[in-house]
Amino acid sequence: MFTMIFLFLLLNIPLLMVDFIHPRCFWRMKQNEDKDGNPGTGCTFFLQSVHWPVEKEYYSDIFNIQMHNENHKYALALAFAIYEINGNPDLLPNMSLIFEFTRDVCDWESQLNSVIQSSLKNHNILPNYICKEFTKCPMALTGLNWTTTLKLHTILNNFISQQFLQVTYGPFHPVLSDNEKFPYLYQMASDDKSLALALVSFIIHFGWNWVGLAISNNDQGIQFLSYLRREMEKGTVCFAFVNMIPVNMHLYMSRAEMYYNQIMTSSTNVVILYGDTDSTLAVSFRMWESLGIEKIWVTNSWWAATLSKKDHTFDNLYGTYAFGQHHGEISGFKNFVQTLNPAKYSDEHLVKLEWMYFNCEVSASKCKTLKNCSSNHSLEWLMVHTFDMAFTGGSYDIYNAVYSFAHALHEMTFQIFDNLPKDNGREHNYSCKKLCSFLRKTSFTNPVGDRVNMNQRHKQKEEYDIFYIWNFPQGLGIKVKIGMFSPYFPNGQQLHLSEDVLEWAKGSAQMPTSACSADCGPGFRKSWKDGMATCCFHCKPCPENEISNETNVDVCARCPDDQYANIEQNRCIPKAVVFLSYEEPLGMALSLISLGFSVFTIVLLGVIVKHHNTPIVKANNRTLTYILLISLIFCFLCPLLFIGHPNSAICILQQITFGVVFTVSVSTVLAKTITVILAFKVTASQRMMKYFLVSRVPNYIIPTFTLFQVILCAVWLGASPPSIDIDAKSEHGHIIIACHKGSVTTFYCVLGYLGTLASGSFTLAFFSRNLPGAFNEAKSITFSMLVFCSVWVTFIPVYHSTKGKIMVAVEIFSTLASSAGMLGCIFVPKCYTVLFRQDQNSLVMIRMKSSSHAHIS
Repeated sequence: MFTMIFLFLLLNIPLLMVDFIHPRCFWRMKQNEDKDGNPGTGCTFFLQSVHWPVEKEYYSDIFNIQMHNENHKYALALAFAIYEINGNPDLLPNMSLIFEFTRDVCDWESQLNSVIQSSLKNHNILPNYICKEFTKCPMALTGLNWTTTLKLHTILNNFISQQFLQVTYGPFHPVLSDNEKFPYLYQMASDDKSLALALVSFIIHFGWNWVGLAISNNDQGIQFLSYLRREMEKGTVCFAFVNMIPVNMHLYMSRAEMYYNQIMTSSTNVVILYGDTDSTLAVSFRMWESLGIEKIWVTNSWWAATLSKKDHTFDNLYGTYAFGQHHGEISGFKNFVQTLNPAKYSDEHLVKLEWMYFNCEVSASKCKTLKNCSSNHSLEWLMVHTFDMAFTGGSYDIYNAVYSFAHALHEMTFQIFDNLPKDNGREHNYSCKKLCSFLRKTSFTNPVGDRVNMNQRHKQKEEYDIFYIWNFPQGLGIKVKIGMFSPYFPNGQQLHLSEDVLEWAKGSAQMPTSACSADCGPGFRKSWKDGMATCCFHCKPCPENEISNETNVDVCARCPDDQYANIEQNRCIPKAVVFLSYEEPLGMALSLISLGFSVFTIVLLGVIVKHHNTPIVKANNRTLTYILLISLIFCFLCPLLFIGHPNSAICILQQITFGVVFTVSVSTVLAKTITVILAFKVTASQRMMKYFLVSRVPNYIIPTFTLFQVILCAVWLGASPPSIDIDAKSEHGHIIIACHKGSVTTFYCVLGYLGTLASGSFTLAFFSRNLPGAFNEAKSITFSMLVFCSVWVTFIPVYHSTKGKIMVAVEIFSTLASSAGMLGCIFVPKCYTVLFRQDQNSLVMIRMKSSSHAHIS
């Protein structure tokens, strides 16, 4: 800020002196005696209106001045715009626009600096003034850098009493957008927010996320860098490096090698360039290209004139892509230029101009023949196809600036004339302030068909054409339009590229990659360390049971519970549903054993029923024998409920059936045990014991104890009934479907109750094992209950140490083993005696055994 104030005061010292001596003078620079012309690109044109017609020869004066091609282009664009306006009877009728154009108008910066320094040194007034009074508000159309623009603005608005309206066609600069500080200064260009979005969209389209940036180290470059960073963060694009190129040439030269080495050693293949064509950045770019750095250069339109003249070879992966302001086709411009000077602007000459571009509507198949053309053939081929003289951003801004000036002048003129008396014919002194207010509100559609809105707040966002810069042999350069960018389309649809034209222009469909890290393929995820850019990462395998089926995922997706990750961890595979089925060997074996024991028990029941009148059957309470055998049949069939796909009803039936059926069996054994004790212990004096035996009181043990078990099962169902348990985590790749016990406490209460009954039977039978009697069942009952208790005591730790269908198999095996123990210990010996030892199954033998037992006792 201090520097700006000091510069402003420094500039105003000679200006105030001049204003005091010559208050009404227009300053005009001296013509430069250098015949070689100016290589710069910043020109200043002065426009004003007159009341006399302008002949076409007026525009041909442009060709009498030798200048740089880029400057010549601006002059021709200005002349063409004025030519159209002056020929339009509906715009500024009875008035004409004229402009002052000399050789020196494109060397303002050096002229200003030399004049100001000379004036300060010699303490004299500024030379070369046009000391006549302008009766209309003239417009200064400038394309200078922002510092020179400020100098010129200060001179124009402090040197004479009448102001100048100043319009710039150069790149937008935020410093110049302050309307309060610079009320008579207007910028045609918009800010570069849309350009930043267009560049990032282009980069993302090709999958690049690691790019370099070379940018001028000034306010304009820093402002654009902030726009670019904002868009890159949204699109996850990172800077490999940011070269802030100093604008001071001496400072730049001291660091030039450092910038070169940084680009050469960088892993990125894409470099964004943003700056003015007359900056040190342009010098860098020309040097980098001449040194053969192979990169993809992505530039703004201002770089079109600075591209290297070296020939590009076909099938080259690298090249230059330029973004230029989009606008409609300006018809008649080529004809206008050629009619002014047919000799200079022949088709052969126009083909060689940098500002020509090839109309790529010609079919790509025909274009491919260029690969085999020599330089002369290439020139002939180009001349027979359609070419247009392209208006770049600066030329098009000049075109719109002239039309905006004409429209504002037209509106102000007719408003003033409507308010004047009819007989007032004297020329009115226009106010620049009023004209500026009209200019800022001007909105119109230009001859191209584009809408132009001079209101800075409602200015439309820029659309951009995308060009591929292509050099033919012998320096014949063209810009091939490969697509465009429009910010008015929805996100994701703003960029439109013609892949066919791009492939033709490059000579290859292949595009180099530009990424900080190699892609993380399916089965991997990105991992960052502290200090790493978001585009740089390591690849780590997905965690267990998580997958990634795309590249460069941040987080792996967990497989659903009914699926599991394959070995490559790139897809989820449905888990195999596991349960104890009849089809598998284990389930088939257990079901056959269950059915076999059931049939065997039925056979034994048939044998007992057939021989129910034999002494051995009568001696052991036939009713209890039948009940026990029938309950054992159901005990052997009970495991069939545990085999097959379970459901809620089956899960409930499994446990309830098991608990009730085994309670009947064990309580029957207990009743038989009590019956044996009563039968062999009762004496004549023990009438009460004899009454219990005769009245069949032991038979009531079965329903009593079974009822208690039913109540316990009802409590189980009411509190937490058994249900289906889907276990997808215990075994990898499998979903185990089994019946959950529900209330585990109640389950063990049922087992404990059965154990209590079995323990009671075992105790009673054990103490009664030596009682006399030929058919005393106490020993058999003792061994059966010993097997029963041993099986279920062993069941508990084994059951808790297994999972899945093995757990179900353990419960089935325990059920079968305990049932087989009771069947084998109690009934197999009796049936053997009935069937094969009939001599032992008689009253005589019973008496003999009973006597022998009594004698021994």
